[in-house]
Amino acid sequence: MVSRTNKFRGRSRYHGRGKKAGRGAGLRGGRGNAGINKHRLMTRLKYMPGHWGMHGFNRHPSLRKVNVSINLKEISQTVEGDEVNLGDMGYDKLLGSGRIDRAMKITVASASARAIEKVEAAGGSVILEDGDDEEWEEE
Repeated sequence: MVSRTNKFRGRSRYHGRGKKAGRGAGLRGGRGNAGINKHRLMTRLKYMPGHWGMHGFNRHPSLRKVNVSINLKEISQTVEGDEVNLGDMGYDKLLGSGRIDRAMKITVASASARAIEKVEAAGGSVILEDGDDEEWEEE
């Protein structure tokens, strides 16, 4: 059986593909993102919103401070006992969402004013510990 290419040898100029389809990526309108602002404009608008330009900003990693926070309602549900050190549990900040119904002594690096107010209203206390463990020596 003769292959398709051999069948067209010498008999056909375009091998049954038409004029443009047999040249490179002609049938598909170019390779990759070719024509994204011309014949593929509607595709870009529909499927690639915000394709060009810069979006948002990145701060230098040394300037970023990300707190791992916990709310009062989570503490009252999960912690048993009346003393808790949130630093040992991996939390940096205490937030005041929810209610606390028992007196607790909570040690944490930082806390919101509302959280401190609610804990003290329940008869407990919040101890703010300094986050820096290093001691600085003057020379």
